[in-house]
Order: sequence, then C-alpha cells, then structure tokens
Amino acid sequence: MSDENLVKLHIDLPNHWAIGGESMWATPLGNDLYRIENVPFFAYGLNFLDIVLAKSESEDLIPEICSVVTPSGHRTYRIMFDKKLNRDKQVELLASLEQHSATYERANERDVSIDIKADGDYLAIYDQLALYEEQGLLSFETCESRAEGSFDDLPK
Repeated sequence: MSDENLVKLHIDLPNHWAIGGESMWATPLGNDLYRIENVPFFAYGLNFLDIVLAKSESEDLIPEICSVVTPSGHRTYRIMFDKKLNRDKQVELLASLEQHSATYERANERDVSIDIKADGDYLAIYDQLALYEEQGLLSFETCESRAEGSFDDLPK
C-alpha cells in the first residue's frame, strides 16, 4: 500500500481535555468504510486497523467517523513523558514495550501513542507503564471508549 491511496478522516472531540478534534489516515474500502492506518492520538475507542464507517456531507468535506464496524483487536495507550526526560531515555523505555507486541507513533517530543497488536500482552504493558509512572518518568492513559456512542472524552 502506498501513501497515495490514503485519505484523511476526521472526528470531533468537543469534550476532550487537550483538543477539539482529530484527523487520521485511512484506506478507503468502499461503501463509506475505511481502515484506520495510524494510531489515534486523542480519540477514545478507536484503534489502528479498525474498520470504521465515515460519511461526508459533501465531496468537499473530510469524512467524519460515525462508528467502528469491525474492531481490529488492537489496543491504544497514550504516554506523556516527563518534561525532563531526554529522547534517549524515552526511546529506551519505549523499546522495553516491544517484547509485548507494541509499537508507537509520536505526536511531538513528549506525547506518544502506543499500538498493541491483537496478540500483544496489554496487561504486561499496563504494568510496565504503571511502574514508569510511579518512578515519575511519564503519565499514561488507556484509550478504551469513555462515552457510549462517542469517541470523545466524558463531558466535564
């Protein structure tokens, strides 16, 4: 698959603590179905390779994600590294998760989304991240759905 086959999808996140919406790359599958091709950074209940239904009010607008049609089985955690942690130490900590079938994408110097494959050991990764959090190296969150029928955070 080449990048030229990818399209952008969008999701509104009016209740999210950090951002009002998110765009992500996807492969069009036909009939308003798309496969998500990156790890979401802000949305809850969406994961890498999920098949989603997304619709656009016009051909000029980016399709909006409506629902997950087929979950991929992947899971997403988000990490916020401590400001004082240098890049080499971050890479070392991230590398420790690879043995559990995890990969990552960076949003910026501190914020990272962790993708855990369907056969990955998400509990071992959770335990490792909890230990790093206790050590003051990072904070993290799991990214399962927060509000029924939404990919957004819970309203305040």
